[in-house]
Amino acid sequence: MRFWDSSAIVPLLVREPSSRRSIALLREDPSVLAWWGAEVECTSALARLEREQSLSKKAAVSAYERLSAFRDAWHEVQPTIALKETAMRLLRVHVLRAADALQLAAAILAAQGQPAMLAFVCFDERLAAAAGKEGFDTLGL
Repeated sequence: MRFWDSSAIVPLLVREPSSRRSIALLREDPSVLAWWGAEVECTSALARLEREQSLSKKAAVSAYERLSAFRDAWHEVQPTIALKETAMRLLRVHVLRAADALQLAAAILAAQGQPAMLAFVCFDERLAAAAGKEGFDTLGL
């Protein structure tokens, strides 16, 4: 099982430069762990692509359907006080956006404080760097 950041999930839903790498990583280990807010982040990315007209209405509907099916299959880290506190610590230590800190905090909690035990799939350079500093084996970039 690997923890998947939203930046690695979106390329599974729509064609992006990192889609081939995401698909290959998913094939290697199809058991996905994601945080509770990943679906919201992915929806945000898809909606932005649709607004920018990089994604047609038909392609967007298809991507939302794939997201829903994918969400039903993944294991989800729920929001907790420990997650919130870990995210706040991460914001003080790393240069991260709030949602990225929540993603990384979810991975840390899922790894039960032993990041070396869980791979972190991510295509966001800043988040991957922070995950690496926290001890995760980062995959994707």
